[in-house]
Amino acid sequence: MNAADDKTIVKDYFNSTGFDRWKRIYGQGEDVNKVQLDIRTGHQQTVDKVIGWLQADGNLSEISVCDAGCGVGSLSIPLAQEGAKVFASDISEKMVGEGKQRAASNPKSSENITFNVQDLESLSGSYHTVACLDVLIHYPQDKADQMISHLCSLAESRVILSFAPKTPALCILKKIGSFFPGPSKATRAYLHREAKIVKAFENNGFQVGRKEMTKTRFYFSRLLEATRK
Repeated sequence: MNAADDKTIVKDYFNSTGFDRWKRIYGQGEDVNKVQLDIRTGHQQTVDKVIGWLQADGNLSEISVCDAGCGVGSLSIPLAQEGAKVFASDISEKMVGEGKQRAASNPKSSENITFNVQDLESLSGSYHTVACLDVLIHYPQDKADQMISHLCSLAESRVILSFAPKTPALCILKKIGSFFPGPSKATRAYLHREAKIVKAFENNGFQVGRKEMTKTRFYFSRLLEATRK
């Protein structure tokens, strides 16, 4: 399968069966199984780490943030509530629609967010910070390199990126079908070597600084912050 096929699969998945599943995972209700609850916990930990980084910088109300692959707004909405000007986009129309509904319940977040249905490659503009969480898992390394290059072109100051790291343990989990629960419940899962992600940033004039790792039973995500040199 080529990169175009991957993008089509991701779009179709998150506009159909994947939407209902991940809407529950990214929600707060109890209608999830133990695996989905574990993934919810892990994803929220990654989101909280990003919010913690940006809060620690002390200038959230002064910056613009592009949340590329925003899903249902798990990162965008709290950042907007903190005063950041957020441009949130996702390839899935249903995900964006859900994000808009969730943001509408808080006047401040709704005021500070612009949602748009858009794939990552077509994003344009200039933003202080570009964030892209748990998106690269849907794309192979060569496509990931192109995506990182494009994200860097949008960022005035930094890019914050998370990805599933390619380690021997995770490769084994993937092979035995345990990386995601059950058949046909997700798109193809691509793991990425951290060294290659770092190299992609360096090739675009960025230097990796802060790092975090989130690991639960079924969720694994490496978080990197890269700033312009």
